[in-house]
Amino acid sequence: MQRLLFTPLTALLGSPCLRLLVPRVAPRTQCGCSCGIRRPLRPGQYSTISDVALQPGRGTVSLPSKAAERVVGRWLLVCSGTVAGAVILGGVTRLTESGLSMVDWHLIKEMKPPTSKEEWEAEFQKYQQFPEFKILNHDMTLAEFKFIWYMEYSHRMWGRLVGLAYILPAAYFWKKGWLTRGLKGRVLALCGLVCFQGLLGWYMVKSGLEEKPDSHDIPRVSQYRLAAHLGSALVLYCASLWTSLSLLLPQHKLTETRQLLRLRRFAHGTAGLVFLTALSGAFVAGLDAGLVYNSFPKMGESWIPEDLFTFSPLLRNVFENPTMVQFDHRVLGIASVTAVTVLYFLSRRIPLPRRTKIAATTLLALAYTQVGLGISTLLMYVPTPLAATHQSGSLALLSVALWLMNELRRVPK
Repeated sequence: MQRLLFTPLTALLGSPCLRLLVPRVAPRTQCGCSCGIRRPLRPGQYSTISDVALQPGRGTVSLPSKAAERVVGRWLLVCSGTVAGAVILGGVTRLTESGLSMVDWHLIKEMKPPTSKEEWEAEFQKYQQFPEFKILNHDMTLAEFKFIWYMEYSHRMWGRLVGLAYILPAAYFWKKGWLTRGLKGRVLALCGLVCFQGLLGWYMVKSGLEEKPDSHDIPRVSQYRLAAHLGSALVLYCASLWTSLSLLLPQHKLTETRQLLRLRRFAHGTAGLVFLTALSGAFVAGLDAGLVYNSFPKMGESWIPEDLFTFSPLLRNVFENPTMVQFDHRVLGIASVTAVTVLYFLSRRIPLPRRTKIAATTLLALAYTQVGLGISTLLMYVPTPLAATHQSGSLALLSVALWLMNELRRVPK
């Protein structure tokens, strides 16, 4: 009877699958006696699945550990910070009218800036062949050219840094097996978007280098391509930040009620409105629409200016009429701060965790700060430091909106 009972049990306890789940016991000391003294585990001995998963070359466990998820989350958080830096630097480049100073694009060759006087003069001569110099900067000196050249050069080099920050660690984590199947697809999409962003940036610059004999306007890049360039950068930033927050922040187990569902949906809509407002800023920058009506709350002497529908067909006014573009940006900004205010008061009516309440309060404070920055930028005729701060504020507002959405996300069953 004892043999019938204990033989299967002994085989089960000795199976390799179960030994992975049970803490390993150190072998007895070889002292020649029967004492039960046990030694501590030596380096290289692991007692849990997570320990095995973190060891290179051990392929017995395919799922990455929580520690690996934290590392990936921190990496994506750093990546989103580099994208934010690229957006801010790109905004300053646009505000200083430096984006058309480099008239060609080479992935490797242009990484080395001019060093001698002859090289700088050759670069300046290339710039003099294009419309911006002929129409706008025909009296520019070499020293002034160096300033705008270095602004564009810094933006391009920062873009290369962003690409390396994504691609190199992604390849390392992939090889280590620290990415789940879902994360692999997302990381591939992020790396692809980084490469697309670089190509889109040059496609945008080319639009400002083209000769337009029938136009007497100031040479500038296409506002459509500028919006596409900014929009893809914002998508890259939001996707990276959302993924990092999902990996780093522990998820709240909120009681699913009708009020919570309404709050969650309203938070999603508010974040979308903030994104759309930031994107509309690209059309304002591309058309210099911030210099059209420098008054608030009225536009000139009226609430609705007369030249709002100057172009034909009417749809062109939304994207090509500076007056309409500024008007739309004002309306979207007011709608965004109104939505954030309503979202805050809705959040006060529901018992939420402390971290979620902090996110809602921070979003409210940033929204009103951003409105103040926007009005000040407009009234002071768009000074570069203030305008750059306003552009940075839109990124901060979008970040906190994503944080609040992440706090309210549904716990998977």
